[in-house]
Amino acid sequence: MMGAGKSHVGRELAEILGLKIYDSDKVIEDKAGQSVADIFKNFGEKKFRGAEHNTIIELLQRGPCIIATGGGALSNPETLEVLKEGSIMIWLDADFETLWERVQKSQTRPLLQTDNPEKKLKTLMQDRHPLYAQSHIHFKMNAGSQQRAHEALIKALYE
Repeated sequence: MMGAGKSHVGRELAEILGLKIYDSDKVIEDKAGQSVADIFKNFGEKKFRGAEHNTIIELLQRGPCIIATGGGALSNPETLEVLKEGSIMIWLDADFETLWERVQKSQTRPLLQTDNPEKKLKTLMQDRHPLYAQSHIHFKMNAGSQQRAHEALIKALYE
């Protein structure tokens, strides 16, 4: 979910494990030469999700790595299946208050560019929960947990 700490925790894990990290949104932005927000605006969410799916497949084919996907990547059933079968999915599960605090002022979250972004975030959380629940590892994020997340996740990966 947006604001959960995927990029931050992913960078820490990659450094500790000696793996490359890829942020799928950043890879898409670099290829398209425009921001995710602009891609949404110019081409729509469906087109973005298709590019996201193809990017994730490409990144998985590079070998062992960490991929910080966009929060909505699992909304594409094909992407969900590819990740379930070809990776170890980790769900960084943050509560609404934590997420809202992190994303409320952001202008780079296209799905929150609505009249009521707070309500939209709640709806996204509710809709995505069953998708995220299919992850192999579930880590509950809360205040201060980003600092210790990598330790708990490494332990979970090797169990």
